Amino acid sequence: MSYIHSYIYFITAIKFVFFILAIIHLYLRTKGQADSDLGKNIEYWKERIEFIFVILMSFLLIYLFNPRYNNKVLLNFETNLLLYLFGFILIITAKWRLFFKEAKWFNQLQEVIGKFN
Repeated sequence: MSYIHSYIYFITAIKFVFFILAIIHLYLRTKGQADSDLGKNIEYWKERIEFIFVILMSFLLIYLFNPRYNNKVLLNFETNLLLYLFGFILIITAKWRLFFKEAKWFNQLQEVIGKFN
C-alpha cells in the first residue's frame, strides 16, 4: 500500500469520527442537553476534527493538483468520494449568515421585494 492510499484511509477515518461526533451532537441538541458538559465536549472535539479534516483535504488537493510535477495521479474511488464529500462539507459549514443576514445588498433586495407584495 502506498503512502497516498494510507493518507486517504486516514482522512476517511477522520471523517468517520467527525460523522459520529456530529450525530451525537445532534442527538444531544434534540434532547436539550447541548449545554451540558458532555455536549460542550462533543462540540469542542467535533469542531477540532472538522478543522483537521479540512487541513488534511487541503494537503491532498495540493498533492493531487500540484502544477510543478507532471505526475498525473489517477483518482480512485476513495479519493473521488472524499473530494465529493469535501465539497458538501464546505457548502454546509459555510458562514451563510454573513452572506444573507448581514449583507447590505440582501437587506435592500428584501425591501424591494417586500414593496411588490
